[in-house]
Amino acid sequence: MDKFGMHNQTEHMYARYSGTGNSDISKHQWITHQHRDTLAHYVADDSMAMLVSIAEGESVERTKFNMLQRMQQPCGPPPTKTTNE
Repeated sequence: MDKFGMHNQTEHMYARYSGTGNSDISKHQWITHQHRDTLAHYVADDSMAMLVSIAEGESVERTKFNMLQRMQQPCGPPPTKTTNE
């Protein structure tokens, strides 16, 4: 495969899967994608949600609800951009 075909495949992957990241993504955006993917996995997998709910001492439904709430901003608000003038 030539390098141009490989480049097109990676660009297609970046466009299709937003969590894969690219050179333009910031550290905060990348870690936010990772946390959202992890929380989505915990919510979708009943055994993982049950494990987390036992550890937190909450019901499974309450734990899933809390995880869904955390998915809005899993790493807090984005950092403010400072300009060097």
